[in-house]
Amino acid sequence: MRRRMRLLVGLSVLALVAAGCGGGGGEPGGGAAPPTDGGGARADGTLKLGYVLPQTGQLAFLGPPQIQAASYAVSQINDAGGVLGKPIPELVGGDEGDQAAVAQQSADRVLASGVDAVIGAAASGMSLAIIDRVTGAQVVQCSGSNTAPNFTDYNDAGYYFRTAPSDALQGPVLAETIISDGHSRVAIVARADDYGVGLAGATAQALKEAGATVVLNETYDPNAQNFDALVQQVRGAQPDAVVVIAFEEGTQILQGLIEAGMGPGTVGIYGADGLRSEELPELVAPGNPGVLAGMKGTAPASGANEQFIADLKKFAPDLVEVQFAPQVFDCVNIIALAAAAANSDDPTVFKDRIVEVTKDGTKCTSFAECQKLLADGQNIDYDGASGPLDFIPAGEPGTASIEIYSFDEQGRLQSLRTVQSTPVQ
Repeated sequence: MRRRMRLLVGLSVLALVAAGCGGGGGEPGGGAAPPTDGGGARADGTLKLGYVLPQTGQLAFLGPPQIQAASYAVSQINDAGGVLGKPIPELVGGDEGDQAAVAQQSADRVLASGVDAVIGAAASGMSLAIIDRVTGAQVVQCSGSNTAPNFTDYNDAGYYFRTAPSDALQGPVLAETIISDGHSRVAIVARADDYGVGLAGATAQALKEAGATVVLNETYDPNAQNFDALVQQVRGAQPDAVVVIAFEEGTQILQGLIEAGMGPGTVGIYGADGLRSEELPELVAPGNPGVLAGMKGTAPASGANEQFIADLKKFAPDLVEVQFAPQVFDCVNIIALAAAAANSDDPTVFKDRIVEVTKDGTKCTSFAECQKLLADGQNIDYDGASGPLDFIPAGEPGTASIEIYSFDEQGRLQSLRTVQSTPVQ
């Protein structure tokens, strides 16, 4: 498999998503944070940001769009005069890799540099590996691609936020897409991690509520050498649609399904943010770009904001993937706006302003515009590059912009439409 999609998460989002996005090993918490004076004691009038994002491993294809989006946001903020009258310094970066130990070491180094907020991690599993280190140091954490549902109720003392929607919002959209295509017997295979289990559960529940039969809901070890047995389980279940919630290893599963006579021309094939990649068809069948024609999937909307994507690619001309770039851009902006609203770079102070800058105020769509409103004493409602955020008290979107994508006969990734998803009341 080639580099960039070896690269494949999601989910994010997902990837979480997606990226998606989940992924990775490690236990929630990941141990205590390294000794620090805490975010509040480091407040010096300069907002400092760092990131823990994938530069190696299965999600490395999500690293460039997220890192460049963070840098682009900082450049715009600094062009508008910075935060508290000072520019945000160069981002302090660390690699989340594929292992909890790598992410934890990176988080320790970033925290030791004295940052007020950390962007990342991309994978839900990697965020679970570092969240107690970051929030325990009284530093804000914001991920643009964590989609696992368990973050909603995580005990983070109010320091953790995400701009990617929970898979509790993506799952119903994926299910509705499958039902709308006329399928009623659905097999689901998913990574055995927080991302895969969470999105599979949300999708299965929504399918059942819509009257479909989930003939198989199976998790698998993403580090397995082959997936022949999994493919045979799917074939034996006789579905008319198959959902593959995967990252890099999804290419092997798709190859196996096609070889077993269960490609998109025979049954409905669906993915999520972890398989949303320009290069997926070529990776599944080199030289045969139409092999995935008709495959569909869902992901937190990233390509729908065409103006943002065009501007980001001017800033970073070599960028190929854009998944979760808008969400990370929004992470940086809401942190900066919260600090401006609180008139403090102390994360123990500005964390309490993050939710409020996303709702119930005067609408604004850029840091410069929003900052002017704050300077005039107005409350703001930042609508970001990823869409309206409208955070709930848990520090995550109350509504989600979910893209439905597909691949055409030429193997091109197509964005079919974007829909809004809200929690079932």
